Amino acid sequence: MKKLVQTIALIGGLFFSLIATGQNKQMSGGNKIEPLPRDLEIQLALSALPPHLRDNATVYVLNPDKGFEVARQGTNGFHAFVARTGDDSFRGTWPLTKYRDDILYPISFDEAGSKAQMRVFFDAAEMQARGTPPEELKKLIQQRYKTHYYKPPERAGVSYMLSPILRTYVNPDQNDEVTTANIPHVMYYAPNVSDKDVGAATPTPEQFHYFTEHGRWPETPYPILILHGPHGYVIQFRGTEERDAITKKYEGMLGQLCKIKDLWCLPSRH
Repeated sequence: MKKLVQTIALIGGLFFSLIATGQNKQMSGGNKIEPLPRDLEIQLALSALPPHLRDNATVYVLNPDKGFEVARQGTNGFHAFVARTGDDSFRGTWPLTKYRDDILYPISFDEAGSKAQMRVFFDAAEMQARGTPPEELKKLIQQRYKTHYYKPPERAGVSYMLSPILRTYVNPDQNDEVTTANIPHVMYYAPNVSDKDVGAATPTPEQFHYFTEHGRWPETPYPILILHGPHGYVIQFRGTEERDAITKKYEGMLGQLCKIKDLWCLPSRH
């Protein structure tokens, strides 16, 4: 009888241990992102910059347990990384119900942007690593914008997003639809200006639909303005010829990404 009781107790202990382990995995794994291979992540991050800025830029990699960490310290004032939860996630009123594992957001900032706009990405990665629920994170970041916790850049400057691949939200001010795009572009800080002030165009519903289907605009669009207010940007897209040249240069990198995740295949590669 004593051995029977011990056996039952052992089985019960193992059962509850398995339940606890499963719960812990669910709790800790729900917010975590599977990291990219380090060399690939660094190459992807640097692809956001023009060639003459890459060698001396500071590059970061994502540690899913902590947030972004310096992989290489630079000297030219430019910073590059690959966000897996981009600032698009915090736009609009739609609920951020989960952390997606397919967002791929290569971006770079100059010195002014690294002290301002870049903080949103780094804070988000750190809080996600700590286990902050996605709905709570979105509300917190939006509240920080409203209370001016995040300051605008102290001077005019630029954020390069010249990578041949970007997977993020199509029109995040309206909904949470996501696509994989091939749209190398440059973003200029434009705090507190309107579309009229800079003559910015607004994509039509038809253009957004085409963008969703093809991962690019039907033609090189005129500059557009996003994040209206203190953190606004004017976006200038590169032309078709330059886009195609960038894409060709990074065929190997794009192939690696496509093998890792189908959703990271450019539409033309399907």
